[in-house]
Amino acid sequence: MTAPTNGRAILLTGANGGIGRACAQALAAKGFHVYAGVRTPAPELDATGITQIVLDVTDSGSVAAAADQVANHRDGQGLHAVINNAGVLVQGPTELVPIDEWHRQFEVNVHGPVRVIQAFLPLLRAGGGRIVNVSAGSARVAFPFLGPIGASKSALESYSESLRVELAPWRIPVSIVQPGAMRTEIFAKSTASAEAALAEADPRTVALYERQLVAFDTAAAGQRYAPPEVAAAAIVRAVQAHRPKAFYTAGSDARLAIWLARIPARLRDRVFQRALGLSGIEPALAH
Repeated sequence: MTAPTNGRAILLTGANGGIGRACAQALAAKGFHVYAGVRTPAPELDATGITQIVLDVTDSGSVAAAADQVANHRDGQGLHAVINNAGVLVQGPTELVPIDEWHRQFEVNVHGPVRVIQAFLPLLRAGGGRIVNVSAGSARVAFPFLGPIGASKSALESYSESLRVELAPWRIPVSIVQPGAMRTEIFAKSTASAEAALAEADPRTVALYERQLVAFDTAAAGQRYAPPEVAAAAIVRAVQAHRPKAFYTAGSDARLAIWLARIPARLRDRVFQRALGLSGIEPALAH
């Protein structure tokens, strides 16, 4: 590492994804030094103010090694923030999502942030830092066929709420940033994984959901995606705030999710059924 050790520094996971990349670039432009956690180095992050470090949030050894690297480089100065942005999206009907995919969903989205926080808390104490956990609108409102991602992000938010009180004696704020749908690679990767799982599943079970999945895919095709810079801007606000808020949203659909979470459950179910084209679809019979 050749970057300077002075100034405010940040550890960011998932830095080579859409939101992560935009966030690293935005923070570097604000004068922060970003330790960009990546599984493989990315040319787009070769820039002033950004130091790439190999970091796999599912590997405790990788996380510990990254923490040692940053600690040695900071020479006792600590960190201004840790941003847990790394995440994956697993989708599909519960009956058709392999249990290994459920494990992968939680390993990255929940256990990953826990590993990172455990390893980097000494640096946050030394730097009077803060934690920013990146969630999703599905944490507040559970969309059909998005149960795995919604469950993992709901768990992350619950954990964040608990952690905020735990770390209050050290004045380490914990913020949740909840983006809406952003124009990133995560959706294409998720679709590919879901299609691979369906290809391996029992065709008779897949046929039970065929009409619903066609309707869901049609509705998803009309989804409007915001640029990842919208989410990055909310993360930057949480990092720069003198008194960080507990909760930030990014994008109009994230705000809509908050509203939907407040209406009665049965009404919300009907809203989903109509919006996703699921109303009136009769269940297919097993063969």
